[in-house]
Amino acid sequence: MTEKSKKNIKLKVEDLTLIFGKRKKEALALLNKGVSKEEILRKTKCTVGVNKASFEVREGEIFVIMGLSGSGKSTLIRCLNRLNEPTAGKVFFDGHDITREGNKELLETRRHEMSMVFQKFGLLPHKTILENAAFGLELRGEPKAEREKKALDALETVGLKGYEDQYPAAMSGGMQQRVGLARALANDPAVLLMDEAFSALDPLIKSDMQDELLQIQDKLRKTIVFITHDLDEAIKIGDRIVIMKDGIIEQIGTAEEILTNPASEYVEAFVEKVDRKTIITAETLMFNKPTLIQLAKDGPKGAIRKMRTAGMDALPVEDENRKFLGYVWLKDTLKLAEAKETSVSKALRTDVPSVYKDYTVEEMLPLISNHRYPLAVVDEKSGKLLGLVAQTSLIIEATRYGDEEVNELIEKANDI
Repeated sequence: MTEKSKKNIKLKVEDLTLIFGKRKKEALALLNKGVSKEEILRKTKCTVGVNKASFEVREGEIFVIMGLSGSGKSTLIRCLNRLNEPTAGKVFFDGHDITREGNKELLETRRHEMSMVFQKFGLLPHKTILENAAFGLELRGEPKAEREKKALDALETVGLKGYEDQYPAAMSGGMQQRVGLARALANDPAVLLMDEAFSALDPLIKSDMQDELLQIQDKLRKTIVFITHDLDEAIKIGDRIVIMKDGIIEQIGTAEEILTNPASEYVEAFVEKVDRKTIITAETLMFNKPTLIQLAKDGPKGAIRKMRTAGMDALPVEDENRKFLGYVWLKDTLKLAEAKETSVSKALRTDVPSVYKDYTVEEMLPLISNHRYPLAVVDEKSGKLLGLVAQTSLIIEATRYGDEEVNELIEKANDI
């Protein structure tokens, strides 16, 4: 790891373990010997909630921890600010070990560095929305005028400007959750901990809150640890995802990394019903270092040799700055060679689509309906060709779900 990447680590967790029960030391000793969670429970009556979890959270990312009920995800997030006291392991915040903090230091960390948004909104019914949003600042002892200004700014950020004099009872569940989020944001924390914050909301409101969070993140770039049991939610909002089972981290990665390379049978089963078309990108599917024709250098005969060597009847063309221009076909190049032309420019077809590496299969599929070229993946700034995505790769990814729309696209492509 480079020095630069080390500086970007906001939270670092090392071998974090939490055991519930009276015989923790005995249970921990057994755990360190490799004894199973079930055997530890039988021998000591202790439950292993988190089992030697290790990970790093980068500054400014949404880091999602997910798993089914009982997986240890909520237990884990509460260890990060020591609402749950870890049995063993360390939690570093900006390089400082939180697990060694005394009560006074820990209180300051919770008030200034880490704010938490719970599944239950936790609003005070006798206080106005403004007073609820400012409550954390009030506990910090900030002057009324200052805390109300910060609270008003936070309420505006979450779309509740004008509601500051209302009371929680007059607001919907989604609006109340916005107040909870505003209360956390008003503290201007370095890290935002969100424990199944949207789980209690109706599906449509939940989707709106996910969109709201992403918009806020685009603006504020907070470091967020987000707990959920909803895989679709994790994929939608997470920069990286942790999948937990029985207190153990099964895998950490982007949604695409987890889908394309599941680390265990459990993870594979967990993600098998995800619609890969919305996740898998051009960067994953493209083959790098394709054979290229250089417009300023390769004449028709040189282009023909490259096509035969590559076993392809069409190749991409780049200019002297390595910018992707389009394709030439073998049949057109052969005609130029017969006519003793010295450039392939007359055979160049420029009316072809190109994509960026973050395009998903779903976004790329409509682009293959009117031609048989591989899709060119280009750099967004320079236009340089990064790789090619074969149409067969797209079709394989899409047709595993029997998508009727995809089958129609295949028929169109076959008719060209």
